[in-house]
Parts: sequence; C-alpha cells; structure tokens
Amino acid sequence: MLLHVDHISKTFGAQQVLQPVSFALRQKQVLSVLGASGSGKTTLLKIIAGLEAPDGGRILLAGKDITALPPQQRGIVYLYQEALLFPHLTVADNIGFGLRLRKITNPQIKGQVATMLERLELSEEADKMPDQLSGGQKQRVAFGRALIINPQILLLDEPFAALDSQTRGRMQALFKEVAADYDITALFVTHDLKEALIMGDELAVIREGQWTPYADRESFLQDPATGVRDEIEFWNQWEKK
Repeated sequence: MLLHVDHISKTFGAQQVLQPVSFALRQKQVLSVLGASGSGKTTLLKIIAGLEAPDGGRILLAGKDITALPPQQRGIVYLYQEALLFPHLTVADNIGFGLRLRKITNPQIKGQVATMLERLELSEEADKMPDQLSGGQKQRVAFGRALIINPQILLLDEPFAALDSQTRGRMQALFKEVAADYDITALFVTHDLKEALIMGDELAVIREGQWTPYADRESFLQDPATGVRDEIEFWNQWEKK
C-alpha cells in the first residue's frame, strides 16, 4: 500500500470532527470519498496534506511515517475547489512553477510544460493570464501544475463543485484519462453520489467523522446509507409520472 492512514482523529473544541479513521490506498488507485458538508472529509484531507495536525494516529507514505513532516516535504499535493493560480503568471508559467522550484533546466521545463499543455487541451491558452480563462480552464491549469511535479499522492477536495454540469462532466472524463496516463494515486472527495461512482476505483463514505469503507462497488451500491437506493427509487417514481 502506498498510503496508510492509521487511527487518525481530530477534535475542535467539544466536537469530535474525526472518529479514529483508518484506511489504506494502493498505488495508481483513486479512492472516492463521499461525504456531506461538515462530515469531516476536508479535515481529513488537510491532515494528510500536513495542513492540520491530528490529535491521534499516524500517516504512513510508502512505509515512512510522515505525520510530523511539514507539507512541502510530504510529496503530496492538495487541490481545492478554487484553482488558486498565480494571477501574475501565464498559463505556461503557472504549470511550470513547481519545476522551477526544483531547479530543472529551462529546456526541460519548456518540454514538460508543452507536453502537459497538449495533454490538458490548453496549448492555445499557454500565453494567457488566469483572468482570461474559464472556470474549467483554470481547473485544468491547476491540475497541470500539480501533476507535472509527479506527486506521490493527489488530494482533491471537491475540485469540480463550482463548475456547470457540462464542464464538470468534461473535467471528470479528462481527469480519468490523465489519471490513467500518469499513474495517479488520489483521494477524491465529493458530496455528489454520481461523481463518487464515476471517479473512484475504490469507494468510502465519511459521515459525522465516521469512516465506512467498501470492499467493492456492489457493496457500496447495496448499502442504504450511501443513498444509491433512494436515488434509484426517486427516478423510478419520476418515470412513472
């Protein structure tokens, strides 16, 4: 297993946001985590990323305990709903920013950025500034900037929630394609049932800080707590009207 989260817990004041959470994630897998607002899913991602400290438990990455490491030493990238691009840099420079921090030569940076731009269908936007981009384009730039440094784990916190349905669908498909091409290992957090099913190789639910993993897709579909049955029943009743 690449990532092992071992009995991570977190309390804010009198509220226990995370019950002891344990799970493992295999390399090249995407784990979809379904959870409503306030369920603890964002807190969990922040702890894995090193942006919050857990009250208990530990995090292992490739067998190494990273619980006390600062974010920049973890090899983990956290993507939010907002793309958070550098407003003074072009699309190409935003994507290549992490490579420049690693002191990679300019010819290498140029080549890798060009490849990433083409893969994300952004070649024509290379010289544009972030304020000239659509929401979907900004999110693609954020993906490119994250992927080009080859993180061990990618954490995605409802990255498509602010997009319209058509753009969201395109971004979901593009992420699936790029995840396969770049052997991405990721936690994909969402409140959307359909999106969780589309994006994940593996599935889990977090509810009021409690973690429920599923051995397979069928187990997820059959559990009344996931809401799949309610949604199927809703559409069946709709079709009868």
